[in-house]
Amino acid sequence: MDELEWDALTWHHPPAAVAHDGAALVVTTGRDADWWRMTGYGFVHADGHLLAAPFPNEGSIEVTFRADLTGQYDQAGLMLYANDEVWIKAGLERDGPLYAAVVVTHGHSDWSVSPVAEIAPGTPVTIRASRRGDGVTFHYGIGDEAPTRLMRLAYLPPDLEVIAGAMTCTPTREGMVVRFDPVRIGPPDAPLG
Repeated sequence: MDELEWDALTWHHPPAAVAHDGAALVVTTGRDADWWRMTGYGFVHADGHLLAAPFPNEGSIEVTFRADLTGQYDQAGLMLYANDEVWIKAGLERDGPLYAAVVVTHGHSDWSVSPVAEIAPGTPVTIRASRRGDGVTFHYGIGDEAPTRLMRLAYLPPDLEVIAGAMTCTPTREGMVVRFDPVRIGPPDAPLG
C-alpha cells in the first residue's frame, strides 16, 4: 500500500487543533462533532472531522489511529464521503462498552455495532475499507493484527465519486486527542467468498 502525504488530503470540517509529530498527525476534536442523519433521533449532524482525498471506485484504504475513547459516542476511524446525505464511516466507538461500529447513510443513517474488548490507551487500531463494484467491505485489526476482522459489507453505488480518509467525532464533548498514522491506499481486496 502507498502512504499519502498529509498535504494531499483536505479537511472537511476541521478539528479544534492539528499538529504533526513525525509522520503522525495529532488531532484534537472540537465540540459536538458528529455524522448522523435522522434515523431514531430525528436530527442531522454533518460536522464530524474528516481529512480526505479522492478515492477510486476500485481500491482500498487503511487508517491506523491511537485514541483514548472515553466519552459517550467518541469515535475514530475512516470515512467514505460523497455528500451530506451519502457516506459511510467505520471505526471504534464508545457507547458504554467499546464497539467496532459502521454507520451507512443513504438519506437516513443506520448503525451496526459489534463488541470489542477494552484496549489500553495508545494501542494502535487499523480500519480497512475495500471498494469493488457496488460494495465496500470493512475490516479492523487491533495492535499488531492485520485488519482482517470483518465489520460489514455495505452498498455504495459503483459510479459514485467519493473522498475517503481519517475521521473522528466527539458528539458529547470536545478535546479528544487522536493520533493518526499516514493514510494508506492500494488495490481492492478479493471479493468475499
